[in-house]
Parts: sequence; C-alpha cells; structure tokens
Amino acid sequence: MALTAETESRLYRSLRAAAGAAAHLVALGFPTAVAVLARPGSSLFSWHPLLMALAFSLLMTEALLIFSPETSVLRSFSRKVKVRAHWALQLLALVCALLGLGIITYNKHLNGKAHFVTWHGLTGLLTVLYAGGQCAGGVLLLYPKLMKNWTLAKLKLYHATSGLVGYLLGCASLMLGMCSLWFTTSVTSVSWYLAMLCPLLTSLVIMNQVSNAYLYRKRSQH
Repeated sequence: MALTAETESRLYRSLRAAAGAAAHLVALGFPTAVAVLARPGSSLFSWHPLLMALAFSLLMTEALLIFSPETSVLRSFSRKVKVRAHWALQLLALVCALLGLGIITYNKHLNGKAHFVTWHGLTGLLTVLYAGGQCAGGVLLLYPKLMKNWTLAKLKLYHATSGLVGYLLGCASLMLGMCSLWFTTSVTSVSWYLAMLCPLLTSLVIMNQVSNAYLYRKRSQH
C-alpha cells in the first residue's frame, strides 16, 4: 500500500525528531563518558580529552541543533534569541578548544614529545584554527552591513556550509582521538565501536539539518 505524501512527510519529520533527540543525548553523554574515563585533575593531560569533547561534542552540536525545527531547545523563542545563543555556545566551544589545544601542547613540551606529527594532532590543529575563523566569519552575520556587496541570504548560506565543514572536521578529530593509544587501552571491544558511533551520529544529523535548511532549499529555487 503506497503512502500518501502527507503520511510520508509526517513520518520523515518523526524520524528527524527521533534522530535529533538521539543527537542531544549523545552530545551530552559522550563528554560525560570521557570525563569518567579521563578523570580530569588526575593529570595535566586529563583535561585535554574532556575540553575537546565539551567543545566539539556538546557545545558545538548544541549550537547547531538550536536551529533544528524539530528538536531545538529554544524552539519557541525568536530567531534573534536563537542566533545569540548559537553565538554564545560557539564562542564557549572555541574557548574550550583553545584551552584543550594549549594544554596538550604544553603537556607534550613538558614530556619532550613532538606535537602535530600524527593525523589526530594535525586534524585537531586545523579544526581549532578553522573554528576560530568560522567564529570570526559569524560576526558578519551579526553585522551584515560590514559586507555591503553580499546579501544576507548568501552570507547565511556560506556561513552554514562552511560551518558544516568545520563541524565535520571536529567530529573527524574526535574519531581520530579515539584511535589514540590512550583511548584504545582504556576502551575496547564493543564499547570502542559505540564510542565511534557518537560523532558519526551527530554529524549525520547536523548534515541533514543544514542540507534541508539551506542546500536543498537553494537547489529547489532554481
């Protein structure tokens, strides 16, 4: 029996709502698990995984889910409130990422180890620098008059697209971190695969959200 267009649309929205709710749980659950594993305060290094998990799993994910039409925690608030909350969460994510980068760099220095020589280190550095640039670019949306030759719609499209790239970089950095010796000696078997699924799930949810909000809508206008 064929489904009507209305039924398919309702089913699709329900699936997106379920996926968004799962993303919220993962965004909070992943850094919580990392905190239990790293025991922050037990060593200088212990702060690095926690801060990076907070930055790219919790804060950045929630900053993007704010604009989700199905699962935003600020769904009943105005667009202006959502934008301000998004900016605040992104700024907090950047602060955590910079602190995490600074801590691991200093820890490597204290132990006489080379840094930025692994894929995880290089991707992490690129991600933090990209996040800084993305936050700077967000200022243009707060004050669009700074870019007189660009329409607000085009600025939003480019910001959303580049932000998605930055988020995927953050997820890739987290996944590479879970391939490190520190993580693989503590998390093994099924638990390791479940941990790897966390950034994969949130990245798929965010990709779907951005595609539907900007990219698909842009194509449908042509």
